[in-house]
Amino acid sequence: MTATVHGETVRRDGRASPRVARRLAEIVGARNVITDPAELLVYEADGLTHGRVRPDLVVLPGSTAEVVAVVRVAREAGVPLVPRGAGTGLSGGARPVPGCAVLSLTRMRRILEVDLANGWARVEPGVINLDVTRAVATDGFYYAPDPSSQSVCSIGGNVAENSGGAHCLKYGFTTNHVLAARVVLSDGEVVDLGGPAADAPGYDLLAALVGSEGMLGVVTEITVRLLRKPETTRTFFATFPSTDEAGAAVSGIIAAGILPAAIEMMDRLAIVAAKAATGLDWPDVGAALLMDADGPRAEVEHVSARAIEIARGAGALEIRVPRDEAERQLMWKGRKSAFAAVGRISPSYLVEDGVIPRSEIARVLRDIGRLADAAGLRVANVFHAGDGNLHPLVLYDARVPGEEERAARLGGEILRLCIRYGGSITGEHGVGAEKAAYMAEQFGPDDLDTMQRVRCAFDGAALMNPGKVFPTPRLCGEKPGPYRPHPAEAAGLAERW
Repeated sequence: MTATVHGETVRRDGRASPRVARRLAEIVGARNVITDPAELLVYEADGLTHGRVRPDLVVLPGSTAEVVAVVRVAREAGVPLVPRGAGTGLSGGARPVPGCAVLSLTRMRRILEVDLANGWARVEPGVINLDVTRAVATDGFYYAPDPSSQSVCSIGGNVAENSGGAHCLKYGFTTNHVLAARVVLSDGEVVDLGGPAADAPGYDLLAALVGSEGMLGVVTEITVRLLRKPETTRTFFATFPSTDEAGAAVSGIIAAGILPAAIEMMDRLAIVAAKAATGLDWPDVGAALLMDADGPRAEVEHVSARAIEIARGAGALEIRVPRDEAERQLMWKGRKSAFAAVGRISPSYLVEDGVIPRSEIARVLRDIGRLADAAGLRVANVFHAGDGNLHPLVLYDARVPGEEERAARLGGEILRLCIRYGGSITGEHGVGAEKAAYMAEQFGPDDLDTMQRVRCAFDGAALMNPGKVFPTPRLCGEKPGPYRPHPAEAAGLAERW
């Protein structure tokens, strides 16, 4: 099978042959090409483990030059490439498609340059999120985006998914902290987008790149913004009879003109899981809030006192203020361990990621409860309450026939619920393979076609991470409507739907 790309005929074999593996080994070294079936098991899924596809091979380049050579070999052979960071994504964004080569960037983990005078660092994509802060902490700087997985997730993956974190309410997502990127396109061309200075000249192509989920090219260098640590941070932990009162407290705090650095909510089931994992002495209550305020000391003291007053007025049962930094970090450990902690109370779980208006928190959580009851499943809710970014965790047992399918259907209904309330099917985890089927419920045909045109402007061969995001993917250059997908895409779609 062939396709014409900008006048060039590209073979679409749909398989990474032994010959391709040998050519890649010549580029990166034999030890950095994985073809053994047992070793490939690790790469069958990302953090979303209930969908698995084994790649034909995995290649681990160690530099931009090696990425260029790998991409050119793949293009010549018509082999789809699936870029992969640390594999912590939660939407199947790094899930392989049949016949693909996974391009793992974990060897590229150097911090290349730090410029504190101008507040930026240039890093390779395999650098762990938290390691950026660790590298500059002694100088009073830090990197703001803080996903719960920040101790293991990579900057490259954060760029692909436009990751957020608990403090995104005040500081924004990854897109607000990327100044420049070096990208290898599907024809092997290397392009530099943006620059270390704010408002780089030219079109803002970084806005298209960040959050593009690996479909536009392979990012091999990222220049990230560094911030000065705030003068002080104040934290409080408040408990409530139910999520109704906790939701009212969130709405009241934001309506009062307070912009917390973070304000997180957990329901009863999530609290139970966090307690089981960390040993925290949190009470058995219907809901809890964890809030940070940071900035100049005088402002922070005033804002914290006012937020606590509002929480009490909304019906808080108890309010705890940490005695020291160690106790504060322990509180945040309870929140950030919530996803993994659910494994203590359920053998399997599905993490969803949707957005709603924060004024609708209480009503949406009640609706999620009704959907869960109807499905005969439990849902633990952990989320960034300040910006309405929900993370419902659907608990199930994959060993019970049919339960995994019920969990997936429930997750889909929760996403539809977010759309009905005027929200979105994703806040920070991306669309990936898991949510592609719901894109057409949020966007119209013209919207999806425009998105596809952007993709094709970067990757005319449609070789980069096929089968993701678009509900009906097609080759670049084809007209909207019926299409003949790449063999790997067709197989992946058949398996999913």
